[in-house]
Parts: sequence; C-alpha cells; structure tokens
Amino acid sequence: MEKHDSNKTALKWLSEQGEYEEITYGKLLAMANRLAGGLANLGLHKGDRVLVMMPRRIMAYAIYLACLKQGLTIIPSSEMLRAKDLAYRLRHSGARAVIVWHSVTEEVDKLDGDIPTLEYQILVGTGGDLGSHSSHWTLVEQLMDGQPDTFTTVETQRDDTAILAYTSGTTGNPKGVVHSHGWGYAHLRITKSWLDIRDTDIVWATAAPGWQKWIWSPFLSVLGNGATGFVYHGAFQPTRYLQLIQKYGVQVMCCTPTEYRIMSKTDTLGDYDLSSLRSAVSAGEPLNQEVINTFRRYFDITIRDGYGQTESTLLIGNLKDAPLQLGAMGKAISPGVVEVVDDEGIPLPAGEVGDIAVHLDMPALFQSYYQDPKRKAQNVRGNYFITGDRARRDEEGYFWFEGRGDDIIISSGYTIGPFEVEEALMKHDAVKECAAVASPDEMRGHIVKAFIVLKEGYAGTPELVKELQSHVKSWTAPYKYPRKIEFMEDLPKTNTGKIRRIELRQREDQANLAEAEKPLK
Repeated sequence: MEKHDSNKTALKWLSEQGEYEEITYGKLLAMANRLAGGLANLGLHKGDRVLVMMPRRIMAYAIYLACLKQGLTIIPSSEMLRAKDLAYRLRHSGARAVIVWHSVTEEVDKLDGDIPTLEYQILVGTGGDLGSHSSHWTLVEQLMDGQPDTFTTVETQRDDTAILAYTSGTTGNPKGVVHSHGWGYAHLRITKSWLDIRDTDIVWATAAPGWQKWIWSPFLSVLGNGATGFVYHGAFQPTRYLQLIQKYGVQVMCCTPTEYRIMSKTDTLGDYDLSSLRSAVSAGEPLNQEVINTFRRYFDITIRDGYGQTESTLLIGNLKDAPLQLGAMGKAISPGVVEVVDDEGIPLPAGEVGDIAVHLDMPALFQSYYQDPKRKAQNVRGNYFITGDRARRDEEGYFWFEGRGDDIIISSGYTIGPFEVEEALMKHDAVKECAAVASPDEMRGHIVKAFIVLKEGYAGTPELVKELQSHVKSWTAPYKYPRKIEFMEDLPKTNTGKIRRIELRQREDQANLAEAEKPLK
C-alpha cells in the first residue's frame, strides 16, 4: 500500500441509513499503523492468532492491515457465529486475542471461560465508551491513542502464516485452513485476468468480512491493485444494489450468484443505467445461463463465472477477453494448474468425468490444515490436491461442472457442513435422528433441507418445524438453518449404519426435476 498515492481515495463507505465516509490510502495506512503499534504494546507478537469479527466497516480494513503488518495470524470470523462456533475456533487455534464489533460481543461474553490462551478482548465501534460492556474489554481507541502514524512492519517470510480460515467439513468440526503471506501475493497475480481491476476503478465486491471471499476481493484485490473500493453496509435489496451501481459509477462488480439472480428478476431492470460496469464476476456456485443472458440483453455486460475454494483462490474462470462458453465453469487460471483426474490422480482425457484437482505446486494452494497435518495428505492423489468437486473438460479446455463429490452444501455462496446443522438439531429434545442435505432452489442455488426422525411422543407439526428452525439459529450461525424440514420414519443407511445423504440428495434432485417438468397450467 505504500506504493499507492497516499491522497487517493481507498474506500467509499455507505450505510443503509445513508451515512457516508471516505478514506484515502494515506489515512487508512496511518490508522492501521496506529493500531499495529497499539497491538504490539498490548503484548501481541508475531505468530499470535487473533480472531476478528467485524461488519463491513472501514475499520475492518485497518484491522486486517494492522495484523498483517505486525505478523499476526488473522482468524476471519462471521458476525453470525455463535458462542459454540467461536469457542471451537479459539480453542483449536490457541488464539490470544479477539477483535470484535460492539454489536456482536454478546456471543463472546457467553464463552464459558475455559479458553486458557485468550488474554485480550478488543472492542470496536463504541466511539470510545465501554457503556454496558464489562471491564474484560479493551477499547480499540485506547490502543490507538498516542500511537504514531508510522509502524515498522514486522519482517515475515513467504511461508509464515497470515490467515487461518475455518471452513465447513462434511463430518466433525470446521477445518482450519492455513494460508501464508506468499499466498496473498500469488492470489493477486492469479486473479488479475478474472477480476480485471485497474487502479482507476471503483470496485464493489459484496462479500462481508469473516469470509475468505472478503479477503480475496474487497480486501486484497481492491487495495492490492490501488483501486477505490465501494463498501455498502446494508442488507441486500436488488433495486438498492442497482441504484448504487448507477449512482457511484461502479466499474467492477463481484457478487454472489444469488444476488445476480434476484437483480435479474427485478421488474424495473431496464430503468437502470449500468453503463459504467466494465467487469462483472460471480463466484460461490454455478450461475444460471438465463441470468447471464438477462444482463447481456439489458446492459451489454457478460457476467463471468469463477470457481475456487477456501483452500486456494480462483482456480477456474471465464477470464477477461476470452470467448465465453455458456454453462461452462471456464478454463484453468493457468495451463496445468487444474486438471480433471481419475482415482489414481492421473489427468483424464477430454469428455471424461472425474475429480477437479489442483497441482501441488500451485503457489496459492494452502499450506496445511491447522493441527491436522495428515488431513491434507488424505486429499492428495499423485501430484494433485482433490477439491471434492467433479467435472469434465472439453477439447478446448473448458471445465463443465458435474456436481459435488461430498456432502457440503453451498447456499447463496455460503459453505455449510451438514454436521453443523445436524449437531444443532440433535440438541433439541424432539429429534431422534437427522440428516441435512442440499435441496435445489431457484434463487439460492441450493438451500439446507433437514430430514428428521422424531422421538416417540412428538408430532411433525408446522409449529415444530418453526421451533426447530429457531433452535438451529440459536446454536449456530443463522444462515445454516434448514429452510425445509421433512419428517421421516427412518433415514436411509448403509449396512454399517451410516446415513446415506447421497440418497436423500438424489431424492431432492429428482423431486426438483419432476416439478420443473410439470406442464404450465
């Protein structure tokens, strides 16, 4: 960031209530430097893990920069996480500090105290007043007060850990994905031909802090390319999004497929002028062809799909200036980096379905799973890391998605492990057994559906459905709750007693297909 013009606007921030702020690169860097100095004085050192839970605020950018400058390891965490989620991350990572926005401290305060490594709780966004918060909290203003606007960046090596991102697994607790400082540099180089960000651009990437996608685009890609980031701190409303693109002259847009889908169905779509848009990209799940066609027809802009994982960065995409194959995932970000392989890890010929796999030499591939060094090796075949998704590749090198090879649910761009949903459901007195799977949904791509076997004496009423949904929201992040619940006498199982989620998924896919094929009345 020191290379960018210090007087140039780095971020334009707008709240849902109409509050507006701007900050230059120089002032953002000074803010980060003061915080880095404060964190150092507090007692944090290079290599310490710090859990950060922030909304879309300018301070989120300063916090990430301060931690990176000091050599701290950032644990990105969504505001929607509950005390149970936070406790696991804190214990597993051995985090020494949390930095939390004031409106979500309640879940931190619920922690049972049995987290021996946690020494510092830093509060953000109160304006310098503890208010009703306990004395366990340190105000971020106190840390920054009196600190100089300069800070000597702690020397880090390419392989030193920068990010510890937790990602949902199909069984057990979330996995801690280790990314190094070198990963960030590789990400910027790799994604350049997809995002197509220029230093003269206003870029709106809608991901929220707490997700790896926020680090990808709103943070690294915007600031790393010296562009101006537009940050909207408000709920998604399709007409509001369209108004803001027009008003602020956004040139690069990065949305979830769900956001594009809902915008494309706006009755007044033709009333908006999106002529400023030069680059529009989407990631998280495949984007429907009709949505791409709608944006082409109304705005002469082609939304380009991209595919990646928390464990890497963009792997496959429809790159700028490349011919678009409607329905395809795109091409590998670089020849030989991504292949479709067989069960032995050998690349398959064109047309054959196999596992999407990343070459182990890919510079933006994660280092390891934290505290579980054998786990990465379990997903390696030959020279490739297996992503868990399946595809085929045609003669021209385009990848065509065939489905997930595991039970992970992707809904509106959120990655959800079925175990997390099932664990929450099993805490309810009425639930004897359950299984959570992806159910096709027109707007969200998929939603979480839970199949539940009730204990004797309970009836599967609409009232119980609502109660179970609220129960899940109280135990884990609300976006994970099952939007559909179906009560069953028994769940399909293997001979060894394992639930066959694949059978339930296939049932949902077939039901969705049958519904789509019904004649219109």
